[in-house]
Amino acid sequence: MIDEPATKIIDENNLIKYMRNFFMWYQLNNLTGGIIMEKRGQINPAVFWPALIVVLGLSVPLAIWPEAGEVAVASCWSFITSKFGWFFLLFGAFCFVVLMWLAFGRYGHVKLGSAEDKPEFSNFSWVAMLFAAGIGIGIMLWSIIEPIYYLNAPPFGVRPHSQMAFEWAHMYGQFHWGFSAWAIYCLPTIPIAYAVYVRKEPSLRISTSCRAILGDLVDGWAGVLIDIIVMFGLVGAVGTSLGLAVPLVSTMFSEMFGIQQSLGLNVFILVLWVLLFGFSLFKGLHKGIKVLSDINIYLAIALIAFVLLAGPTVFILSMWSNSIGLLFNNLLRMSFWLDPITKSGFPQSWTIFYWAWWIAYAPMMGLYVARISRGRTIREVVLAECVWGTLGCWVFFAIFGGFSLYLDWSNIVPVSQILADSGQYAAIVAVLKSIPLSGVVMVVYTILCFVFMATTLASASYSLASISTKELRGDEQPARWNRIFWAVILGVVSMGLLLVGGLKPVQLSSIIAAVPLAPVLIVLTFSGFKMLKEDFGFLSPKKLTIDMPDKVRD
Repeated sequence: MIDEPATKIIDENNLIKYMRNFFMWYQLNNLTGGIIMEKRGQINPAVFWPALIVVLGLSVPLAIWPEAGEVAVASCWSFITSKFGWFFLLFGAFCFVVLMWLAFGRYGHVKLGSAEDKPEFSNFSWVAMLFAAGIGIGIMLWSIIEPIYYLNAPPFGVRPHSQMAFEWAHMYGQFHWGFSAWAIYCLPTIPIAYAVYVRKEPSLRISTSCRAILGDLVDGWAGVLIDIIVMFGLVGAVGTSLGLAVPLVSTMFSEMFGIQQSLGLNVFILVLWVLLFGFSLFKGLHKGIKVLSDINIYLAIALIAFVLLAGPTVFILSMWSNSIGLLFNNLLRMSFWLDPITKSGFPQSWTIFYWAWWIAYAPMMGLYVARISRGRTIREVVLAECVWGTLGCWVFFAIFGGFSLYLDWSNIVPVSQILADSGQYAAIVAVLKSIPLSGVVMVVYTILCFVFMATTLASASYSLASISTKELRGDEQPARWNRIFWAVILGVVSMGLLLVGGLKPVQLSSIIAAVPLAPVLIVLTFSGFKMLKEDFGFLSPKKLTIDMPDKVRD
């Protein structure tokens, strides 16, 4: 009678202890981004509030006076492209050269993490996450219609709708969405990941990754200024994507369900997006963004495979082969072409715009890809973005672009004329309706648009939350409320601009933000060089001695 209560008390204590340990394990392993993982997720007021004020302070006037804002921003953009176009092109080449040197030089084997760190995600999911975040809905729109724009106004003085115009039209999108684009995306990833996983910087921010060059200035006004510039550029870049996305999906809804296009429909679509990527942010990286990205890639592979097989397969493959040769034969020419004599405006309207757009998105990609790349080597990261990212975009442009050009060339669908008369969204619908099982194709295409854009928006919100968090180790996530807060801010800003028709100014504003962002990325790059040199000198990682510190030993 005496032993029974004692045994019962011991069992109850063990049970309580077991339940407490299980609860902690469940939080850490199944609720990624939960309470325990977010104890360090306090905001950094010095960055959070100024960034919020700058974003709203610039967006609200554009919403109130959209026409005046568009004129002012367009004037700034015209000045930048005419005076600094050469800088954007040189910067794109700089990024590519630096990354090839890093990947295949002495630092290629350096691991972004400690010796025992293993990759957090499978190769497929990792590539899917970085690809879906990097291209967003843009690839769904431009892979179909961009070649038609080039067909109507080809580069290098080629006659529109001529044989050479078709060849250049099929290839040029693959150049704009190819090596240089992904090199700009990849450049900030290396120093950020190295600073966080090897140097153990306590925050996942662009500013603190510049510490090797700027020193303690990153903890003061210089760091705050860098982070605010990054956050403004990112909000604007997302605004650019939404400016393309909302009308496209609205057109698809109108075509599939017979709903008349209206402002109400646009707002409804935007709300659905906010709910979708807000939910993925709530679930975190593993159960939210990763799942969305995997679904994205599976659906994309199925759709492009169907279009290839159901469409003019031989024509598409022949054009792609021809385009690869045309691209490599003219890569240097296109990379530095500004057309200073004829002044056709082609490189300013396309190449420089794209390079600036990639720069505006680059900090987000650097922070996001760095977060998901712990345990990878520098070479793995460079090849994943510059090779797999490029190949993925090439497939879209080769197949969808080849199909739309075939329709126009064979007079099956006058895509060029529809583009001129009714705009790009009507032209895209016309192309999709010409594919066998067009009803199913349009549904899958619309779902892909939704998921691609939701993945990009979730990644952007995640990056904004990371920048505005005071301390954040590489294995932690920003607080849920912080992630969702920026998701709502992106939705509210976009909705406000959409309601007054002011998306165009914020699109151009994001590109203008690329001007101060490019020097920041250069400082970040040289900070990465300095960290690698300090830790490795000029030795090959394979020849590191036993005296090298554990944190930098591969």
